[in-house]
Amino acid sequence: MQPISIVGDGAATLARRLADRLDGRVAVVERDDDPNGAPESDSTRSDPAADGGVVGPAQRSGADTAVAFDADGNWRGRGSVEGFDDLLDGLAPDHDYLLAVGEPRLRVPAVLLGSDPDPERVPGTVVASATAPDGVDLGDVVADLDSAEPWITRETLVRRAEASPDADRAGAIATFTGRVRARDSPDDDRTTHLAFEKYDGVAEDQMAAIAEELAARDGVFDVRMHHRTGVIEAGEDIVFVVVLAGHRGEAFRTVEDGIDRLKDEVPIFKKEATESETFWVHRRD
Repeated sequence: MQPISIVGDGAATLARRLADRLDGRVAVVERDDDPNGAPESDSTRSDPAADGGVVGPAQRSGADTAVAFDADGNWRGRGSVEGFDDLLDGLAPDHDYLLAVGEPRLRVPAVLLGSDPDPERVPGTVVASATAPDGVDLGDVVADLDSAEPWITRETLVRRAEASPDADRAGAIATFTGRVRARDSPDDDRTTHLAFEKYDGVAEDQMAAIAEELAARDGVFDVRMHHRTGVIEAGEDIVFVVVLAGHRGEAFRTVEDGIDRLKDEVPIFKKEATESETFWVHRRD
């Protein structure tokens, strides 16, 4: 899934126009500062035009989470999530794009609208800025969005593995998820976040080569890998390895070999930020 954040006056209007230009399944997430005590409810909509049809009687009011859908399967919802990464993770397997309206905290490509757009307001890369929606070149935004790194989840990789032509011979799926550890022991300085950089193209090619070699093993049918880049905070996911195999033994061994080879062979560099210092891990090692 390719996410983008649109912030400022006219963000919802620009999101509707952008959704019309995108090919694929689109989710629109709008921040709604509810004056009645729900400061961060989210409304989500899977209609690519972001306007949908008439919502049917499935609406449930008075609940913590409410979902409505129409006869064409377009849906809208209100509720709460633990964090925005959880929201992205939940939508990614079933959507090609996510347009986040009015939420500046996502570490994804961003469009800023307003008379004085401030790039420091958002943690992601600013791909466009303008005083109003009409000043944004949608063609350029679509191109930038499609070339950006996608938001990949463990569930996305599992679904791709399950779609393998040899899936009917597989009796096991094993996965590994690496995440940001806040500290090794109670007395350690707390790690606030990690920042990952990679050689574009080279890292992806190397991961693909490792996955292909591992998938050639007897009893292994599919191997998927993904390593996120940018700033990743304590408790968030970093890297995934998914293996589809005939039996659990091959699956477990291949998952372990996969993450070991990824860490040893793929050119991805890690900067660690603790409460007291920031340093490149490979230089300290």
